[in-house]
Amino acid sequence: MRAVQPLSAPLYLPGEAGQLAVYDWPVASPHHLGTVLLVHGLGEHAGRHAGVAQHLNSWGFSVRAYDQQGHGHSDGARGDLLRPGSLQADLCRVIDDTRQHNAEASSPLILLGHSMGGLVVARTLAEGLRPVDAAILSSPALGASPNWVQKLLLATLPRVWPHLQVDNGLKPEFVARDPEVVMAYTADPLVHRRISAGLAAWILQNGADTVAHASQWTVPTLLLYAGQDHLVDAQASARFAQSAPANTAQAQCFAPMYHEIFNDPEADQVFAVLKDWLLTRFSA
Repeated sequence: MRAVQPLSAPLYLPGEAGQLAVYDWPVASPHHLGTVLLVHGLGEHAGRHAGVAQHLNSWGFSVRAYDQQGHGHSDGARGDLLRPGSLQADLCRVIDDTRQHNAEASSPLILLGHSMGGLVVARTLAEGLRPVDAAILSSPALGASPNWVQKLLLATLPRVWPHLQVDNGLKPEFVARDPEVVMAYTADPLVHRRISAGLAAWILQNGADTVAHASQWTVPTLLLYAGQDHLVDAQASARFAQSAPANTAQAQCFAPMYHEIFNDPEADQVFAVLKDWLLTRFSA
């Protein structure tokens, strides 16, 4: 599955740092089984997940996605965090608008978060900010392995210069095993390499908190993660899966894959697991 651009022009909703660009891939009744709200990762944008939306559409799920603050066509300094909690607040705004204006407002609402977006979804649910019917976490940023220099900087910069932006250090060759995906990623004008000290600290702290309290998880969740992930700590996902209640969270590791499991040459395996999980819970 190749990453493609959104199929429609965005609409804009007010967010914490300005306007949020929102995209829709609707499915009409009577084939509508629910709505999946997709939250992208660090440095990228919603358009890179249009291929996932197309799969979900074919199974009967409408999809909504948005560019997080500081990403894509949304407002905000690139890779920055306006304040702790602002990413969750933006997600809550999109959830509320989806429930208010969606013609299928009474149908199931499922959150799908990738990488940093997975952490935003996890924190929104762990903090009980909005009720949803289920969640899917794709290679979530539940842990990272900063080097000693990064640890030293993160011990001081977030308090002194939380909005100081640096290169995020992400190596494009580890995004996916498919070289075409890597080429498209590096050529994408909406992909950026910025991260602020405050956002980096938020990711590290909240990822650790999510894993530490996994035993209290209550939302039906499918956790899908890559075994050869060089961008986030795959073992953090494994620890979450081990601690979360077995009747609430189902996890599967795709051992040979890199970070973007939906863009892997063997992505059909990932989509098969996702389809089975969704249709088991939400099919008519």
